[in-house]
Amino acid sequence: MPLLSEVATRSQRLTRTALLAAFGLVMFLFESALPRPLPWAKPGLANIATLLALYALGPRSAWAVTLIRVSVGSFVIGTFFSPGFWLSLAGGVLSCAAMIALRRYASRWFSVIGLSLAGALAHVLAQITLAGILIVQRLEILYLLPLMLWPALAAGLIVGIAAFLLLERFAFEH
Repeated sequence: MPLLSEVATRSQRLTRTALLAAFGLVMFLFESALPRPLPWAKPGLANIATLLALYALGPRSAWAVTLIRVSVGSFVIGTFFSPGFWLSLAGGVLSCAAMIALRRYASRWFSVIGLSLAGALAHVLAQITLAGILIVQRLEILYLLPLMLWPALAAGLIVGIAAFLLLERFAFEH
């Protein structure tokens, strides 16, 4: 039987993960309402929640935040199981995996901003590859990758700076 302090700690972790997932979901919904200057360009503000979960609570919470915000968010906006959902899920999963791997194995060389940039690049790579395979069924779509990377880098930088400032503000280790 777990000790009361262990139960409280697990409850706190679950509560914090749920709060970060809710924050990520709100950011996801906010972004979906914004006009886009380019069809593929989104700020990726929901990824702030994933970064905060990764640094404050660990990889399990980062995975939970990512999967909840993509699934529930696409359900709410009516794109669940559509091509947009699969593109978002693929981008979120590869982005989260890249950030977790870099945090675990290369944290000496990557700050939260570096992780955010790597996550943004992984997100774009996953989405364009999946779009090439499932939607246009031509991998020549990868020629668009350089054009898509610049907005991703800008978004990754903004998200990384925001996550850094929030981690500083709330005194999380980073």
